Parts: sequence; structure tokens; C-alpha cells
Amino acid sequence: MMAAISAAGCGHKVCLMEKNEKLGKKLFITGKGRCNVTNAGEADTFFSNVRSNGKFLYSAFYGFDNQAVMDYLAGAGCPLKVERGDRVFPVSDHSSDVIAALGRELTRRQVEVLLHTRVKGLCLEEERVAGVVLEDGTLRKADKVILATGGLSYPATGSTGDGYRFAKETGHRILAPEPSLVPLCIEETWCADLMGLSLKNVSLRLVCGGRQMYEGFGEMLFTHFGVSGPLVLSASSYLGQGGEQRKKGKAWQAQTGQARREDGVEGADSGTRLYLDLKPAIDREQLDRRLIREFQENRNRQFKNALGSLFPAKLIPVMVALSGIDSEKKAGEVTALERKAFGGLIKELPLRVTGTRGFPEAIITRGGVSVKDVNPKTMESRKVGGLYFAGEVLDLDALTGGFNLQIAWSTGYLAGQCMEGMGTGGDRHEL
Repeated sequence: MMAAISAAGCGHKVCLMEKNEKLGKKLFITGKGRCNVTNAGEADTFFSNVRSNGKFLYSAFYGFDNQAVMDYLAGAGCPLKVERGDRVFPVSDHSSDVIAALGRELTRRQVEVLLHTRVKGLCLEEERVAGVVLEDGTLRKADKVILATGGLSYPATGSTGDGYRFAKETGHRILAPEPSLVPLCIEETWCADLMGLSLKNVSLRLVCGGRQMYEGFGEMLFTHFGVSGPLVLSASSYLGQGGEQRKKGKAWQAQTGQARREDGVEGADSGTRLYLDLKPAIDREQLDRRLIREFQENRNRQFKNALGSLFPAKLIPVMVALSGIDSEKKAGEVTALERKAFGGLIKELPLRVTGTRGFPEAIITRGGVSVKDVNPKTMESRKVGGLYFAGEVLDLDALTGGFNLQIAWSTGYLAGQCMEGMGTGGDRHEL
């Protein structure tokens, strides 16, 4: 939508083709339906949160940065607000208002919108794009085409890897798509006992093969399959640093519009662990003094009943079981060795990661069209003239907080602005 608005604003005759029954289906569910449109932080904050190919985004971001996005949406009739972590949302807390604002801009710019329209492939003439072929075989001619098809995450919204197939068929390199910002499956069955429990102000470390890949502070959630929440989603983007599959060029297949890794996307290395610090505000010595005080004050109470000030009620039975300390034992009788081991468990609660929830629950897709095949100053293909890329179809991804949508706005806007050259009259279009 942003690419179409941008291109039309430059005087091009633009047609936006959407295979769904309405525009913005994925945008509608972002931010749990509230739509975290961008992040209001400084430029350094944006680039520090981009996980892949941040330098590629310099021209795109500085040409249409977060403040420009906020000004644009506000001017289009969608007032915004800034919340904790500089996350920007519509004042109404309704993603539909963002979609409606973009819809009004499409109408104002006289963009032709074709819903229920599936594209089968690109049409090339002498290494230049000449249009697209629709599923029914119809050829829609165009001087320029922007591929803004998204990735593979939330395939129910229409993200089924079409753009990867179109790009590969025209000679572009594809880095194996993987789910990112995705909940993690955990081997320990006690996670299911804590289903629905949200922990705030905790610290989490991700260790893969003995190497620490991520450490963060914030909020997490236990689920029937493992763990989720902001901390876990951020950690997932560091899982295997994109996986050995990216280094080895693991193949992916495009079958009936669905891109898949040959070995699946849900697996995790057996050496992948999460370590949860339940009391990150204090060090181990301070925690030990706290435990001594708690056990002394509750010395005549059973161990299982002496932990109420330390953990949420739902977590206590799990911590008691994991501690190995007799639950009926008087708190005052807990030995120094048991107490120190318990403190170690609190500071470093281990969880074995067995996999992810895959693309159906991934917020974004990591991997995609290699940025080496795209001009960062224009978003135009280096292999096919007149072909442009924008958004998640590219090998670009970031952490949570509005940064991924900012990538979409910036690259879409730049692609639309840079479609100069050939004429726009007659029956020729930019798609």
C-alpha cells in the first residue's frame, strides 16, 4: 500500500494487485490488533534493532524515517500515540484505522485496487520486466513492478511465499526463509502447568551450542507448548544466528505457492537452552541473604509454604519440585547447600528449546531475496530492469517494537519514489 501510494504520488498510473478479499490482512493482526506502526526512537535505535543487513536500509530509512511515517499517518487521519519502549500505536488502539487511512490515500491518489487477484508470475522482455501474468493467464502489462508480497509468516493472511518464487524464477538469490519473532517449544513439561502465567521484569539468556546468543530483560509468558512473550520472541530471532541453513545455502522449495525448507522449520539444535533469571535486580549474594532472611522468618513453616513473597503462587509448586528440597521440610531446616542450590535455580532456571512454532505463529520471516541483488538506493533489482522489491520479501528483519513495519514503510516508499524513466501513459502501469 505504501509503495503504491508513493508511486502514484510521483505521477505514475498505479495498479495494486491483492489476492485477498481485502487490503491489509496482516496489518490488521499486528500488535495484537493494535498495530505497532513504528518506533519513535532515534535512528541509532532503529539500526541497532535491525537483525539483518542494516546498512542496506540507510537510504530507505533516511528517505522516509519513523518521524515521516508518524507525520504521514497523522496527516492521513490516523492520530498516533507513543507508549513504553517508544512503541507507536494509533490513538484508537485499532489497526483498522491504519488500514483505513492508507485506503483513503490510495483512493486520493487514484490507485486502481484489484482484490481477489492472484499473480502467477512475472513477464520479462529482454531482461526487463514487462508486466505480470495472472492466475487465469491474463497478461497485465507494466513498465515497472514492485514485489511487496511479504514473507511466509502467518500464511493464513496470504503470506505464502509467492514473492520468493517470482524472484527465484527471474534469477534472484534467496536466503532460506525461517520463522522469526516466534514462540518457542520447550522440552520441560512443567511449562504447561504454568500456562497463562506472565512474568514481568525477568531476564532471559539464549545459549546455542555453548555460545550465548542473546540476553534481554522484560516480560515472558508460559504456554501449553513452552514459552512466548516479548523476551522470548526477541530471543528467537537470534536462534542459531539464522541457522547453519543460511551458511550452507539449504534449499527451499516452491510448491503450489508454498516455500518450505527441506528439513522443516521447527527444529532446534539439541544444545539450545534458555536460562531464566527470576530475580535479575539482585546478584547471587544478595539473593542468598534474601533467602536466609525469608527462611529464618518462616522457619517453622513448611518449605513449600515459605516462598509466597518470592514467586507468583502458580510458580511455587514448580520451583519446589525443581529444587529437590522436601516440600514438607521446615524452612528453618533447609541446609546452606540446599539454599545456595535453590538460589542458583532462581538465577538460572534452565529450559531446553526443542523448536519453534513455525511460520503459522511467527511474526516475521527471516531470510528472503538477497539484498546483494537489489540496489539499496532505489530498491530496484540488479538483475531485472524495472523490477523493485519492498518489505519482508527481502532478507531484512528486526526485533519487536515497530521496527519491522518501519522497514516496510521505508522500503515501500523508496521503491515508489524511484520508479523513474519509462512513460506512464496509455495502457502501461506500475504494479
